[in-house]
Amino acid sequence: MKSSEAARARFGLRKNVQKSSLLAGVAVFVLGVLGFIPGVTANYGTLAFAGHGSEAMLLGVFQVSVLHNLIHLLSGVAGVLMSRRPLPARNFLIGAGVTYMVLWSVGQFLALDSPVNILPVNSADNWLHLFLGMALIGFGVAFSRDAPARLRESRA
Repeated sequence: MKSSEAARARFGLRKNVQKSSLLAGVAVFVLGVLGFIPGVTANYGTLAFAGHGSEAMLLGVFQVSVLHNLIHLLSGVAGVLMSRRPLPARNFLIGAGVTYMVLWSVGQFLALDSPVNILPVNSADNWLHLFLGMALIGFGVAFSRDAPARLRESRA
């Protein structure tokens, strides 16, 4: 009981940018884990390591591969670790947001069945990348302004 109270107290002392980074990191990590669970991922038997040939569909909607899931797991861990301090948390949110926007841009111009497409994506993935990218950048910018600059740099 005491440890959960301490965890709540630590979470309550975090700045909004840190909370956003933590929640985004956990959400992306969970998506990576779900991509490896048969049943949650339809056509699990067709899960390929990389490439557009993977027909596995997370939640029956988003096309995934082993590489795609591993990237989600690693970026989720990065979001959680970077949420410890305000400046790295902001950098994670904005950096991940820009990365998702680049993925969306590539998805708009690259043929989905192109051999260059090493991460399987479909139009649902592309829309998710767009909205997720905009949200992460928005949170990173908006929530990094909730404290004076010297506090954003501190180890709060």
